[in-house]
Parts: sequence; C-alpha cells; structure tokens
Amino acid sequence: MPKHYRPAGKKKEGNAARYMTRSQALKHLQVNLNLFRRLCIVKGIFPREPKKKVKGNHHTYYHVKDIAFLMHEPLLEKFREIKTYQKKVKKAKAKKNEELARLLLTRQPTYKLDRLIRERYPTFIDALRDLDDCLTMVHLFAVLPASDRENLEVKRVHNCRRLTHEWQAYISRCHALRKVFVSVKGIYYQAELEGQKITWLTPHAIQQVFTNDVDFGVMLTFLEFYETLLAFINFKLYHSLNVKYPPILDSRLEALAADLYALSRYIDASSRGMTVEPKVDASSSSQSNDREESELRLAQLQHQLPSSEPGALMHIVADNNKEVEEDEETRVCKSLFKDLKFFLSREVPRESLLFVLPAFGGMVSWEGEGAPFKEDDESITHHIIDKPSAGHQYLSREYVQPQWIYDCVNARIILPTEKYLVGSIPPPHLSPFVDNEAEGYVPDYAETIKRLQAAARNEVLPLPGVGKEDLEDPQNLLYAGVMSRAEEAEAAASKKKMAAKEKQYHEELKIELTGSKAVVAPEVAEDEESGPDAMQIAQEDADMPTLLMSRKKRKLYEAMKIGQKKKKASVELIEQRKKMLKDAQSS
Repeated sequence: MPKHYRPAGKKKEGNAARYMTRSQALKHLQVNLNLFRRLCIVKGIFPREPKKKVKGNHHTYYHVKDIAFLMHEPLLEKFREIKTYQKKVKKAKAKKNEELARLLLTRQPTYKLDRLIRERYPTFIDALRDLDDCLTMVHLFAVLPASDRENLEVKRVHNCRRLTHEWQAYISRCHALRKVFVSVKGIYYQAELEGQKITWLTPHAIQQVFTNDVDFGVMLTFLEFYETLLAFINFKLYHSLNVKYPPILDSRLEALAADLYALSRYIDASSRGMTVEPKVDASSSSQSNDREESELRLAQLQHQLPSSEPGALMHIVADNNKEVEEDEETRVCKSLFKDLKFFLSREVPRESLLFVLPAFGGMVSWEGEGAPFKEDDESITHHIIDKPSAGHQYLSREYVQPQWIYDCVNARIILPTEKYLVGSIPPPHLSPFVDNEAEGYVPDYAETIKRLQAAARNEVLPLPGVGKEDLEDPQNLLYAGVMSRAEEAEAAASKKKMAAKEKQYHEELKIELTGSKAVVAPEVAEDEESGPDAMQIAQEDADMPTLLMSRKKRKLYEAMKIGQKKKKASVELIEQRKKMLKDAQSS
C-alpha cells in the first residue's frame, strides 16, 4: 500500500478541509438562516474568499474555525431557549389562555452582549477604531420614526438619541472635533480621540421614510450590538472626566428637547463637584456615595449653572483634566470662537450648531425656553440666520448664514463675513476630506482661504500668476513691508554675489562642454547614419523599468497610469467648465 494512500471520503485536506459553504454551516450548527446571520453579526464573523472554491463560485464560504467558534458560543443556547419559550407563549395564546400568556411574557428570558464587547475589543483603542459604522448607524436610527411594521420601538429610538447626545456632549466638552462637511446625504463629522480619527455621518433633520429596499431585520441586529458598544465607550469616556454615567439630566431641559445643552451642564456641574471631593474612610464610603448622588441631583434640579450665566453651555473649569496635556490642534480648536456669542434662529440646524460651536469655544443660544440668553442680549456678536432677509436687526452684531460656521471650523480661522451675509449667495462649501493638491485641482476659494491662513500666521504667499521665486527678491519684500531697508540692502548684496558666482560656474561649464564636443564630434558624425534615433533610445530607456517588472506589478502600474489619466481628464473638464462660466458671466 502506498505511503500517502487515503481511502475516499475519509479525510479532506486543502481548501476543502479549511472552508465550508453556508448551507453546510447551517446544517452543522442546526440553526435557520436568520439565527445564523444574527450570530455572525454579533460575533463579528464574515464570509471568506478561498483561492479555490471547491463547491463552485455561486456559494458563500466560511472558515471551519469560525463555525467551530460559533458552535461553542453560549449565546446560541440562549437563542434556542428564547425560541422554545416563545413557542410556549404562542401555545398559550392559541388556547386563549390570556392570563398564562401574560405571565409567560413577564418571565421571558433575556440576554446581554456585554461579554461579546469585551471579547471582540480587548482594549479601548480597538473599540475606537471600529466606531465609524457604529456612530453612523446609531445616529440614523435616532431620527427614524417608530414603526410596528419594521419592529422599531419608541424606546429604542429614544435610547439611540440619548447615546448620540452623550457622545456629542463629550466630544464638544473635550474639543475633539476636527472636521465638518455638510453634504446632500447628511453632515459628516470627524473627531480625534486617543490618536484615532473617527468619522461618522448624521442625517439631516427632516422626516425620514422607510423603504422596502432595506432589510431592517439585519440592520436592527447591527443596531443591537452597536448600542451596547457605544454605551461601553460613553461609560469609559465619562469616567475619564470623573463624571458619573449614565448622567442625571435636568427634567425641564429634557422636556424642552434641549438634551445636548442639559448634558453639557451636567458634565460641568459633575466635574466641579468631583474635583473638591474629600477623602473618606471605608466606614463612611456608602454614606458619601449616597450624599454625592443626591448633591448631583439637587445641583441639576436647582440649576447650579443658571441659564443666564455667560458660558454655561460649555464652561471649562479648572479640574483634574488639566494634567492631560493638550496638543497644538486642540488648543487652536478650543480658542477659535473664544469670546464670541452666537444666537440661532429657528430655521437653522440647531442640533448641529449646538454641537459644533461649543466644541470650538463659542457660546450659543437659541429661540425658545431654556436658552442661556435671550435674543436682545447686547453681548451677542453673531446672529445665525438662514432666511433671505432678517426682520429687526441689531447694529452690534453680524448676521451670517450657517455655512460661515462650518467654513471657519474647517479653515481654523475666522473668515470675513462679507460673502456670507443674509440674502447673498455664499461661496462654495469645500470638503475638508479632499486633498486638493493630490487631486490636481485647487478651487479659487481654497486659494483664498490659504492666503487668509497665511496672513493669520504672518506668512507671505505669492500672488496668483506669480512664482515662489519672486518672493526671494528683497525689493519685493521691502515693498510688502516684510523686511526693513537695512535688511533689504544686505540681502540684495548677498544675492548679487551669489548671481556672479553662478554666472561664472555656468561659463566654465559651457567651455568644458564645448571642448569635449570638439573632440568627439567627428566620431559622432561618422556613426550618425548607422546609429539609432535619439527619440527611440529615450523611449527604450523609459520603457526599461516596465519591462523588468513582474506581471503583477506591471498590471498594477498600468492601473495607476489609467487612474492618473482619468484624474487629469476630470481636471481638464473642470477647467473647461470654469472657463465657459467665466466667459458667460463676462458677456
């Protein structure tokens, strides 16, 4: 018998042993498709793409170790227990035993996903890296209407809304917001926590409509896991500020739908109370905890931070967070709207601006009850309005459109308000997520913002159509007021000396090249007819690196060249449209 003989059907090896199809996995686990999808979502198991698909290309494949991982999951037994219990409830309802069915529903088994969060994310950084989809999903369901048809309860929508407000309050409190972009899909935000950039999308505050193209059963399973994950992260973040979680909010502000403002006041009140907390012994620890909780509740109900206090929205107090060193970008974001007071009209996106303005150091109020200050406050510097015209106007403040806020945030400077006045067409809202230099096209307004940023940093940039080498001319810098006359004279003398040395070097190089050409010129003339063309040699030299590449690298290089050509064509199309628009406006 050969050494490697194996009877047929006894053992598999290779891809056939490492992967199994979805139908094989369902049979192995003895579950239906819905329960299998639910398990895969909460456990983080995804289909694989084997190099050789043994059963064919029309199957979905999973790794055998992943299926074994699911088979030993305690949650699988819990789901089976719930399914069996639901059969009892259904049987009681079929027998019209309403009392028994009601009793069974009160004793229905439940489960938690806390263990899975700790299992999938061993460290806090791992959880932050996987937070983009989580925030986008929770923000989406926070604005959806409750629906019996899609099995979306009111309690779940309120929980999503509470989690999003807690997240936004922390980001605003720590000044961790970095970028904002308003698009057709919604509003994109980017924050930076623990060195991780977190980007999420929030829908616009309009009525959302359910569509039949989306499987809400799968989305609700994702939402169930994401709610638990975001609650864990909020708990960790709030405890890093020495703030109790979940927060105890002012009931009056909650009734007025000012949850984000109430959370901001709660964080400030809690951080004040906990920094002066004295040390206690073990015997009085329980009493002090009860007293601390009652003091926090009384502080909120009695309005420890009065609504008329300037800066009550995001007042930064001197607490133990000072020991955490702030980076340069955080300091810039913290002081961008410092000493500025904003008032929001009722037609602007209030929730977005209540999130963005305090994150960059501004004080904000709005129309309605529970606002920190009224519209007739003389210290208001900017009135945000999104109507063609304003009614009664105060001379002590500026009336601008909401886009001015977002553009200032992305540019990190206070932009001039002339282009954002009420009734005027604002400049294009540029995305901070696009690298204009890499794309090959820099919009005109991006150039304007770049010059304003340079002026704020006391730098000098060349004018349009002027190269950077013109900035090296001392005479131009003297006219611009950048250097004094003595510095200009010294710089001009050194430049003249360098120009003389450069001229001498070029002359010597020219003489040397002329002499060498005289020696080799006859030989070149003799071989001129038989030698190859210079253009052909240059082309071969250019193609030589490509010929030495492997097939895989050559295909990748060709794909890169195609992408560069497409990008260049799109830039040329934009330039052409821009020229046509200018010609139409001039005519």
